[in-house]
Amino acid sequence: MDQSGLDAAAHQQALQGLRRINAISRAVGCLFTPVQALAAALGHGRPLRILDVACGGGDNTMALAQRCRRNGLAVQVDGCDRSQQAVAIANGHAAGTALGSRFFQADVLEDPLPAGYDVMVCSLFLHHLENADAVELLRRLGQSCRHLVLVNDLIRSPLGYGLAWVGCRLLSRSPIVHFDGPVSVQGAFRMDEALDLATRAGLGGASIQRHWPERFLLSWRRPDGALEAP
Repeated sequence: MDQSGLDAAAHQQALQGLRRINAISRAVGCLFTPVQALAAALGHGRPLRILDVACGGGDNTMALAQRCRRNGLAVQVDGCDRSQQAVAIANGHAAGTALGSRFFQADVLEDPLPAGYDVMVCSLFLHHLENADAVELLRRLGQSCRHLVLVNDLIRSPLGYGLAWVGCRLLSRSPIVHFDGPVSVQGAFRMDEALDLATRAGLGGASIQRHWPERFLLSWRRPDGALEAP
């Protein structure tokens, strides 16, 4: 789905397939726990502001907002993506909810990220990047967040490839998803490689955990007392 000029109907079909895959894989579960812990630690009177970068159709963005609201967390969860089609689809879905999520167009490797977000989230995008761009993305997320960076992505492994091949065909009719899923695993990072990228990006002290189905969660917390982004 990285190619420009993708047919709108094919793009929407692919996003629908990804919606099912994200729901089955419970992708939001690993993101919610550190967000909940941060909210408890900060004890803010204001809503926690979260930005989901390269959010695609916004499914994870809104699922995270729903999970937070169900558990009594005051949040504002927004998303951005470089694809105008994806942003339009996400805003269309958000309009039918009471979540208040906002979506806007931005290329996270080219455009300045907006200030004031407590948490920067990036799901299933890192594997699309070469090493240098992956380091730049992580550097930008670390510089822009006020408190926390969360990166949820695929693990490159034979098991991950097999799960992607089978899962994409079971859960989506989109030829794009059938192709992109296994290829994405082939282009993904191992956990040690992802942690090295974070170190190179200046996210010292980042941690990484394995999650089902063959995914990792990379977490970095801005040190207490360090200067926050504006």
